[in-house]
Amino acid sequence: MTALLLPLAYLVGALPLGYWLARRRGVDLRTASPYTLGLESALRRLGLGLLLLSFLLDFLKGYLPLLLGRALGLDLAGLLALGVAVYLGHLYPLFFRDPWPLRAKGAGVLLGILSGLPLPPALGLVPVALGLVLYALTGYASLAALGLPLGLLGVTLFGGFGLAERLSALALFLLALWRYKENLGRILEGTEPKLGDPLPLPSEKQVVCAFLIHPLTVEDFWQSPRFRWLRPLVRLGLLKQEWIERLAERFRPMKVGEVRGVRTADGREVLCHLISAPLLPHQIKAKPELAVRRAIQGARLAKELGATVVGLGAFWSVVGEKGKRVQEAVPGIEVTNGGAYTAGTVRAAIPKILAHFAQSGKDLKGATAAVVGANGVVAFGIARQIAPLVGRLILVGRDLERLKRAAESLRKNLERKGEAPEILATTEIAAIREADLVFTATSDPAPVIYPEHVKPGAWIYDEGVPPDVHPSVREVPGVRVIPGGVVRLPGEARATLDLHFGAPDQVPACLAETMILAAEEAFDRKSLGGEVRAENIQFFVERAEALGFRVVE
Repeated sequence: MTALLLPLAYLVGALPLGYWLARRRGVDLRTASPYTLGLESALRRLGLGLLLLSFLLDFLKGYLPLLLGRALGLDLAGLLALGVAVYLGHLYPLFFRDPWPLRAKGAGVLLGILSGLPLPPALGLVPVALGLVLYALTGYASLAALGLPLGLLGVTLFGGFGLAERLSALALFLLALWRYKENLGRILEGTEPKLGDPLPLPSEKQVVCAFLIHPLTVEDFWQSPRFRWLRPLVRLGLLKQEWIERLAERFRPMKVGEVRGVRTADGREVLCHLISAPLLPHQIKAKPELAVRRAIQGARLAKELGATVVGLGAFWSVVGEKGKRVQEAVPGIEVTNGGAYTAGTVRAAIPKILAHFAQSGKDLKGATAAVVGANGVVAFGIARQIAPLVGRLILVGRDLERLKRAAESLRKNLERKGEAPEILATTEIAAIREADLVFTATSDPAPVIYPEHVKPGAWIYDEGVPPDVHPSVREVPGVRVIPGGVVRLPGEARATLDLHFGAPDQVPACLAETMILAAEEAFDRKSLGGEVRAENIQFFVERAEALGFRVVE
């Protein structure tokens, strides 16, 4: 009998009753974010009557199959198996794909299942009491909902029930735990709103964007509390780094933090969700199709969280033709690789660096400058900017033929103006040993400049993320390393994670571009692909200044 009822229970659970009810009110829950599925938001969108009716329908989905099972004489083990089938259908409705995907949690269904079980009143109230206690202690509705299957599991474990009952209760709890895992992660990271807190969604006063990040080293994995417990296992040698990396390739993107407290000069607050797919730089580079897939999933998550723009940070910025494939796959959110404002911060910083260099008593016209990563848009932009001002220019890149063509084009343009320096194109990083000034902007996952490559007393402007300059270079006598592309945010800004830019209110220019794009809604200015238009660079430089963003010198 149980085997016949299980498919029926699954089908009842799979019925998208809440979705159909919301559609009658003109609300499409497929467009809802995880935050707009909460009690308060549902109350505002549906009204009290429809909200109560929706909760009642979910309750009945859980209760009626068990009521039928009791009428047909099923024991507690069979009824619990029906409960698992109902909840599984609610979470993963395979036969009703049109209204989905929608990350329903099913607190009403769980309560209906509990009400349908023939438990003694003293035991039956334990799960509800546990849920209420968890809510009273924490204020998180998600923990209260998890208290229901957790309490039921406790009842079966310590109430003298058999193995079948315990396994079914365990399955119900594990399903709920899996569905609420992101809520639990956000609770650990301090980014989950409690009942009554303002929701992190766009409004007249709040701009919401997202930024896709990745760990630079294995140590960055432990910044997130949801992974921190693994760190001692790695230090004890019980987990190897290659195992962690292999495991990380299985993880879909997740929200791991926020940039909070950003307030523009015109009074608007900017909230940025930090989303991570935990791939290390060399993994992103070695597995481009996996990287594109994860970037697309990250953009979809950003859309679910209510962001209007998602920025691709660090190595994500070069994935999928520098964001083009991501935008094509997720047209419902604006995607930017941040190249325009990054180029703008560099353009603004270069004259100041050259001026300070000249003020230090060095002859700029007699100096040799080197640009590392000159096959890239940002680095070659630096080359064009400094070429007329120095005596000799060394361009270092990977593609020698393309680099030579670019160098020849630059030389001819400068000759027409009577400003042409000597220009050398090479793939050998050792060539920068002759340079008094070094500008570097590569996409390498590891440092490319070491002490043996650097002339004592040289000035190095490092635009690379991760940094192109190894820390040991600072020990070379007289060498000055200047980080590039760093922006100080307006207001009392702080990131909940260490983004490795010196201070909690300092971020990469590509993240700042994401915020500016969202605040100004100038979506036609977004940076996609390798081309960066001069008018877009100027736009971000001007709007950043007006909104209170400041380049760190």
